[in-house]
Amino acid sequence: MTPHTPLSGSTFSDPSGSSGSSDVHDRVLSAAELRERGVTGARLAARCRAGGPWQPLLPGVYLLRRGVPTGAEVLRGVLLYAGRPPGRTGGAGRPYGDAVLTGAAALALYGFGSVPPPEEAGTVDVLVPRTRRLRSTGCARIVRTAALPEPVPVGGLPVAPVARAVTDAVRVTADAAAVRLLVTEAVGGGHCDPATLVGELERAGLLRRPYVLDAVRTLLAEGRSRAEERLYALVYAFGLPEPLWNVELRLPAGPGLGPVDAYWPERSVAVVLDVSPGGDGGPGRDGDAGWAAGVRRREHLERLGITVVPLTPRKLRDWPEQQAVVVGTALAAAEDREPPAYVVVLPR
Repeated sequence: MTPHTPLSGSTFSDPSGSSGSSDVHDRVLSAAELRERGVTGARLAARCRAGGPWQPLLPGVYLLRRGVPTGAEVLRGVLLYAGRPPGRTGGAGRPYGDAVLTGAAALALYGFGSVPPPEEAGTVDVLVPRTRRLRSTGCARIVRTAALPEPVPVGGLPVAPVARAVTDAVRVTADAAAVRLLVTEAVGGGHCDPATLVGELERAGLLRRPYVLDAVRTLLAEGRSRAEERLYALVYAFGLPEPLWNVELRLPAGPGLGPVDAYWPERSVAVVLDVSPGGDGGPGRDGDAGWAAGVRRREHLERLGITVVPLTPRKLRDWPEQQAVVVGTALAAAEDREPPAYVVVLPR
């Protein structure tokens, strides 16, 4: 925010007049900022009377023009209301104190198409420390939290990270279709990865809601489908040998070894797509039994002499050439290994 120089009452530039600035920071001001600019309480009251050029936006926050507030004016007003306790400021680096925009308003700033713009939403969610004594009022909905996220600056405003903003939007949404749109756009639009989003939803206890869990399952299923398409494209684009696709491995007259997404039987090399929430580096949540079971299965295959190449949707999307090299290297190295155990290959 551009710093304002305190002005006397006689020289204060009024944005409601012809000489006013178009900057939202000059149109939406707190009572404290107006006092710093020389506006007395009597003058403020006179200008906010019926027919006057100004209007109150929230308690202690004023819009220095008449008419319907724009989205930018609403967001700044909410941050001024929530982020500046009496007698305190956030300092030069944090002009809105500890207030952080979240929920649908934050997602609108990130460019989500599945949420309305702030001026149409009616309510703007804003995170504040749990110890703050502040009530929701007007368009400002106060969300107290014990752990404030590190804000992301978007358009000069402090905004919660995407996964946290989606989680706070889901928290106040009972519409299953809307929840599905939010989580799909968050991941499918490249705003965040599944692991981070699912972790936030679980920490908030939202996976206990059946429609949220269904949305996450749909998200992971769609992620697998896209990853399979990219794996097919990788094999053909980089001239790798044709594998057997989507097969089940089993020991002769023994237990099943589980499914693999691509298998080269003459090389005993398997590719396994890891589309679990924590697939890009570890379990998506503490005690993720599915992730641990997948690790144990891969280790079992390796002990049988089968080289397992785990690939994640993110790696296939962002670094396909590198993944092609990894698979090609595994295939080339197979000739120098000891003969593996014999396994039966079944369609799945």
